[in-house]
Amino acid sequence: MSGVSIIESPVGRVAAHSDGSALVRVRFLGPDERVPTTPPDAISREAADQLHAYFSGDLRVFVLKLAPKGTPFQQDVWRALQTVPYGATTTYADIAERVGRPTAIRAVGAANGANPIAIVIPCHRIIGRDGTLTGYAGGLDRKRVLLDLEARAR
Repeated sequence: MSGVSIIESPVGRVAAHSDGSALVRVRFLGPDERVPTTPPDAISREAADQLHAYFSGDLRVFVLKLAPKGTPFQQDVWRALQTVPYGATTTYADIAERVGRPTAIRAVGAANGANPIAIVIPCHRIIGRDGTLTGYAGGLDRKRVLLDLEARAR
């Protein structure tokens, strides 16, 4: 059994998808995008509850069973992203170092962009070496909102 929970947030509508045993996707819904008709299940509801707490500034660490689908390299990058603390940022080069592939900066960027569990796996905390906001699958405006939210709540 799978489930989908939809929440309203400062970055628009967000859908949390479960496969019945773990969270597999968190994605941003477009303004005119139809809401999935799959009813929520316990996992997607818990993800929605934690996302609400995150957006209200009351949650800094998500405690959810995750099952993102990806290559072994992507999985390594996504695990490394989860070590970046709330309110902190790091660079693509740092993540490349953390996964033992210091020259794979562009591949880290691609894995970051392919992250299927936005916000919970905090790919928004990765910035360019010069401190600029670079690439975010959800858009740079959303990335700025998420980083600002975390900075205010620290």
